Amino acid sequence: MMSLDFLNDVRRMNKRQLYYQVLNFGMIVSSALMIWKGLMVLTGSESPIVVVLSGSMEPAFHRGDLLFLTNRIEDPIRVGEIVVFRIEGREIPIVHRVLKIHEKENGDIKFLTKGDNNSVDDRGLYKQGQHWLEKKDVVGRARGFVPYIGIVTILMNDYPKFKYAVLVLLGLFVLVHRE
Repeated sequence: MMSLDFLNDVRRMNKRQLYYQVLNFGMIVSSALMIWKGLMVLTGSESPIVVVLSGSMEPAFHRGDLLFLTNRIEDPIRVGEIVVFRIEGREIPIVHRVLKIHEKENGDIKFLTKGDNNSVDDRGLYKQGQHWLEKKDVVGRARGFVPYIGIVTILMNDYPKFKYAVLVLLGLFVLVHRE
């Protein structure tokens, strides 16, 4: 029933209105991308906002919590700090706490991480032969969070049909909404 109403609305639009709606949709998408890039510049992080995807950091963070990150080069990494890092060969970054720091005489810093809810450190997660993380592995450091807001992201990843339905509905709304 809803799809028929949408089709009728699209048929009633003249070409100019349809082009205007498509242009509006493009403006919304490009604005979102500009905001994201602006946040990247301000925070120094390639991903200024991430969602906690597992329960490994409970009770500090729960699955679905939205974290705000910064990654300023001049800020030293400290024991107890929560970092988001990438491991070579893994697509999804990991959110864990710094457990130990190893500083070399030349000033290079390496560190070991562990999830608060895990019984062992993360050496088993690192690539083979790697025992410590370096600053280059860090995506960002947690500076704040909003509880459970990211659960929508988890639902979209766990249920791809839900993701496509939400995207189609948003697209339809933008195209049909005439204001």
